[in-house]
Amino acid sequence: MHAWICDNPTGIDALRWQEQPTPQPQAGQVLIEIRAASLNFPDLLIVQNKYQIKPALPFVPGAEYAGIVRAVGAGVTHLQPGQAVACLSGTGGFATHTLAPAALCLPLPPGFDLIAAAAFIMTYATSYHALLDRGALQAGETVLVLGAAGGVGTAAIQIARQAGATVIAAASNAEKCALCQQVGAHQTIDYSVHRPEGSLREAIKAACGGRGPDLIYDPVGGDLAEPALRSIAWRGRYLVIGFAAGPIPSLPLNLPLLKGASVVGVFWGEYAKREPQANTAMLQTLVQWMAQGRIKPVIDRTLPMSELPQALALMGQRQVKGKLVLLNPD
Repeated sequence: MHAWICDNPTGIDALRWQEQPTPQPQAGQVLIEIRAASLNFPDLLIVQNKYQIKPALPFVPGAEYAGIVRAVGAGVTHLQPGQAVACLSGTGGFATHTLAPAALCLPLPPGFDLIAAAAFIMTYATSYHALLDRGALQAGETVLVLGAAGGVGTAAIQIARQAGATVIAAASNAEKCALCQQVGAHQTIDYSVHRPEGSLREAIKAACGGRGPDLIYDPVGGDLAEPALRSIAWRGRYLVIGFAAGPIPSLPLNLPLLKGASVVGVFWGEYAKREPQANTAMLQTLVQWMAQGRIKPVIDRTLPMSELPQALALMGQRQVKGKLVLLNPD
């Protein structure tokens, strides 16, 4: 097998594509032949030593992938060799093979597209947990999605539409706004033309008919956070997803006070650990929705697994719309 090895998390240039012995699964593990692995923003942060989770060195990055089970360890009864699975294990995905905890593997229906399977767990689970669980989204409400052309953003648009919400998508240029409309946004805001901050706030309120959004889905942070929060509706919920812009914003706490609003933290990974039964039910719902065509990951492009450095560079430059997926040859 081959794998991208990170033994010095100083950035993309420190990664090395190396041949490794193919491991055998231990109790509770499965060996997966990886067919496709998608990129998520934490994959870039983790090789720069900027992510909150810091694996022991050396490690193989790549949180999310799909492939075929080739061997199972002792005690594994719900998976069999030859079965297609998707997995989000945090590391191990940027390789030809990996060992994964069987409990984290999601069995896939026959014929399920493995490229789509590699690209949906993190983004759709995050968005479902954020909007429907933490945000208690109701039909008829208005959702503002920041960073809406990215992986979690496009997932949030689709899930909010499934919930019967009106969706306003904000993205950084006209091309990305057009993509958001294609995946279901009712209105878009190009925030590159709404600077300074006051202009963005007014654009958001205008798109909501002056009332403001009921939910704000924010995976970006940075200088977008405060004008977005200032636009929120009475009893609105501001969902803190992440900080793709880099800086963690310092928000004036008088703003939620004045609007009777809530600032709600969203950490799907911790939810999955603490509430595994609820998480499993959610993932099964998402698999059903995907099989029914109700949701579909937006794939920006596919690249060979050998081109991981180029793929991470594209993500760092904000050049990815939806998800970027790396493929191993069959």
